[in-house]
Amino acid sequence: MKDTPFWAEGVRFECTSCGHCCRHEPGYVFLSQNDLTRLAQGMGMKEKDFISKHCRRVDLGVAVRLSLLEKSNNDCIFWDEGCTVYEHRPLQCRTYPFWPAIMDSQEAWDEESKECPGMNHGALRSKKEIHDALSAREGDVLLSPDR
Repeated sequence: MKDTPFWAEGVRFECTSCGHCCRHEPGYVFLSQNDLTRLAQGMGMKEKDFISKHCRRVDLGVAVRLSLLEKSNNDCIFWDEGCTVYEHRPLQCRTYPFWPAIMDSQEAWDEESKECPGMNHGALRSKKEIHDALSAREGDVLLSPDR
């Protein structure tokens, strides 16, 4: 039988819009078709044009994925004193901090919370809400730029 997750009674999280998850460190924001469609439509662009202007090809060795570009300082391409595409942001961004690697253990949650001031504060997020975020990420098929 699987152990009860540390978040079974919920965890507190409220985004403070600090940008920790969007800025300063290199990383990837991988896109699904739903993400691409939502972003392109939200910006009034064709998907092809959105890709050429705002995306990059990332070769992970076992797969090639489509990711948002970063600025030279490692900020997300859409960060400018806040998220400029907040209403259309990708699922990866929508589900932070409820990512498998963070929700895997209390230790991983505690480590991430050292950098994110919204963790362990604000609204109590239910087991169902956390489970739904994790499940959404599992079911999200990431795009290959060569699709």
